[in-house]
Amino acid sequence: MAISSSFLTLVKETFATFGETEIRRMFGGAGVYCDSLFFAILDDDVVYFKVDDVTRDTFERAGLEPFQFEMKDGSMASMSYYNAPEGIFDDADELRDWTVLALDAARRAAKLKPKKKAKKKAAKKAGAKVNSAATKTPAKDRAARRRPTSLKAAKKR
Repeated sequence: MAISSSFLTLVKETFATFGETEIRRMFGGAGVYCDSLFFAILDDDVVYFKVDDVTRDTFERAGLEPFQFEMKDGSMASMSYYNAPEGIFDDADELRDWTVLALDAARRAAKLKPKKKAKKKAAKKAGAKVNSAATKTPAKDRAARRRPTSLKAAKKR
């Protein structure tokens, strides 16, 4: 599960030609981002590229395998990431072809996700409506609706 620092350096330098590259450590491995797109996973000094329904068949036809990990209950789970072909760092054309497939899959996935700011704004708006409704209810009505939290409080009522 460990990733060597030399491999991290190689990956960062190699993928820098595709855009602003960032590597974030996670769960014993690392995630690779290019221009804020999460497009690869690193584990045991192996690159796993993002795939989707459009690109999965290309990876499978090349004999590449999905990234798998063991769950707490002992079962195996897989993700939409497949290992990169061996020797990918030695052939610039092959590196470009596979990386572009992964970046395209990451772009499509990003388009499907709702924007975080929009989610927060909607939640904030909904919270404001709830709060304003509570302040419009008379205090004695709110007190009457409260339920006792203990047996002692129930006996007092």
